[in-house]
Amino acid sequence: MNYTYSLEFAQNMDENDPLRKYRSEFLFPQHKGQNVVYLTGNSLGLQPKAAKAALQQELDDWEKHGVEGHFEAKNPWFGYHEMFAAPLAKLVGAKEEEVVAMNGLTTNLHLLMVSFYKPQGKRTKILCEGKAFPSDQYALETQVRFHQLNPEEEIVELFPREGEHTIRTEDVLSKIEQVGDELALVMIGGVNYYTGQLWDMKTITKAGHDAGAIVGWDLAHAMGNVPMQLHDWGVDFAAWCSYKYLNSGPGSVSGIYVHEKHCKNPDLVRFAGWWGHDKETRFLMEKGFQPIPTAESWQLSNAPVLAMAVHKASLDLFEEAGIDQLREKSMKLTAYFEYVLQEISDKYDNVNFEIITPADPNQRGAQLSVLTHGAGKELFNHLSENGVIADWREPNVIRMAPAPMYNSFEDIYRFGQILESGI
Repeated sequence: MNYTYSLEFAQNMDENDPLRKYRSEFLFPQHKGQNVVYLTGNSLGLQPKAAKAALQQELDDWEKHGVEGHFEAKNPWFGYHEMFAAPLAKLVGAKEEEVVAMNGLTTNLHLLMVSFYKPQGKRTKILCEGKAFPSDQYALETQVRFHQLNPEEEIVELFPREGEHTIRTEDVLSKIEQVGDELALVMIGGVNYYTGQLWDMKTITKAGHDAGAIVGWDLAHAMGNVPMQLHDWGVDFAAWCSYKYLNSGPGSVSGIYVHEKHCKNPDLVRFAGWWGHDKETRFLMEKGFQPIPTAESWQLSNAPVLAMAVHKASLDLFEEAGIDQLREKSMKLTAYFEYVLQEISDKYDNVNFEIITPADPNQRGAQLSVLTHGAGKELFNHLSENGVIADWREPNVIRMAPAPMYNSFEDIYRFGQILESGI
């Protein structure tokens, strides 16, 4: 597509956008009476307008029914989490019995690694991305220590080649082959939070399995961002949050995927709780954990209904829009963003915007991470003061994510105009 850095072009693209109506389903922070240019959906998505009514429904049912709301509410709380199986399964490419909404992201990663990181003999090592999100680093480190092992010896980190910002798939495969029969677990973020790199999950999963390892993915920055086929790829487990691209509110409920072959294995070790126990005998209150033969068996407690009400309001929009259609728009929107940044960078001698996110659209999601050579924090502050909400990461990277559910091409044009006014 031939892009043009002009308001007319941007507005024409928006006019012909089949998903344009979804922008009006969200609430934007305001700056001088105008919607901000919101580019941090990779950190916290905007509030769906339907969230307030969804939350009010549960508050009203709580007021009306008290504890009987577990069975008498409009959406009975007892099986509340079951409403999420179908929409979540579509987003990750799974069977409904392989997914469940529960807990928080790092809590879920720990629960999953209890089941899937089982060092034995010389097969003890974990392969992960270097400089992974800190919570992932801490989770891996403490899981290794839990098994009385040394993280410095057991965690193998992947780094880009010298002079590069992202990690080549061929280097991941080479490292898997090199670690070989010492490899117990591959656990990587599906989209890197810092660079925005989208990993080749299918190829890496197969390589990990060929080496005899378990393969899991942290999908915090992939969920609601890119289509996936976790079941068909044979992924063993995955976890995600819902407050980024899924627009479900700060700290909202996480979710997990576990391949059906593991769900149906009652002998697989789990940290058990009441809500993971067989539904038919749960209220007999007897000893002896009997896992539900689905991902639900990793649940510990009943559903956090108030948080999940907002989650459902957002997922309804994803169900309607469709992840494939969102991805199609996302690729165009991110490409236009890349074009505008390059146009501005070429226009001025005193700045150079180096995009460290892969140029290949198939290797990135809805994010561009930009090294601001010659500019720095003062330029980011200028953006913030003039109605752009983006994200600064030291030493000089601005992360920006044009989310296709609510961002427009005119947002990108406005961003460009504000950026230029600060150079």
